[in-house]
Amino acid sequence: MLPGADSLEQLQGRLGHRWTEPGLLARALTHRSFGADHNERLEFLGDAVLSTAVSSLLFRRYGHSAEGDLTRVRAHLVREDTLHRIALELDLPSLVRLSEGEAKGGGARRPSILADALEALIGGVFIDAGYEAAAGVVRRLFGPLIETAELDRWSKDAKTELQEWLQGRRLAVPVYRIVATRGQAHAQTFEVECTVAALSLAGTGMGRSRRAAEQEAASRLLEQLKAGAGARPAA
Repeated sequence: MLPGADSLEQLQGRLGHRWTEPGLLARALTHRSFGADHNERLEFLGDAVLSTAVSSLLFRRYGHSAEGDLTRVRAHLVREDTLHRIALELDLPSLVRLSEGEAKGGGARRPSILADALEALIGGVFIDAGYEAAAGVVRRLFGPLIETAELDRWSKDAKTELQEWLQGRRLAVPVYRIVATRGQAHAQTFEVECTVAALSLAGTGMGRSRRAAEQEAASRLLEQLKAGAGARPAA
C-alpha cells in the first residue's frame, strides 16, 4: 500500500513538485524488497541528474574556484550522509515501501535505502517533467547547503583532512578496516571503522562503497576531534 494521500501531498509540497504520473512517485518510494516495480532504475537516473544539477549550482556560486575544489565539494554534497539527512528532513522513513522483513530490520531508517529513495525521487521528477523541474527540486533541497557553505571547509575530503590533522601533530595515520559487509553483491553496504591508536579514538561509517564508508568513518572521527576529544596523544 502507498502512504496516505496527506503524507504524499506534504512530500510533494516539500519537494516543490506534483507528479502528473502518480505511478512514478509510488515507484520512487518502493524498495526492491517490496516488489518488482522498485526504484533502482530511477535511483540510477536520479544520481546522474543530482550530480549535474549540483555541479551547475556550484559553478554559479563558486565560479572562480578551482575544479578540484568544486569536485570535492560536490562529493560532499551528494554523498550518502548528506542525502540521508535530507531524506530524514523529508520524512522519507515513513514513506518508503519495504518488505515486512526489511521493515522489521530497521530498513526504513537505513542510510543507504533513504539515500537511494531520495535519488529515485529526483529521477522520477526528471521522467515526469524534465530536467528543469528536477533541477528545481535539487536547488530547493541543496541550495541552502551551498549558499551557507564555507568552501574552504569542504575543499578537502574527510580522509585528507584527518590525515593532515594527525600529521600536523606528528601522529601516525589512521587505520581503516571493514567491520561488516551487508546485502547482495549488486547492492552492498560497507561498514568501516577508522581508528587512531595514539588517541584511543575510533569512528564508524557506512556507505555503498568501501571508499564512501571510509570517508564517513573519518568524518565521524573528525567530529570527535573538533569537539575536543583526543586533543592530546594517549599517555
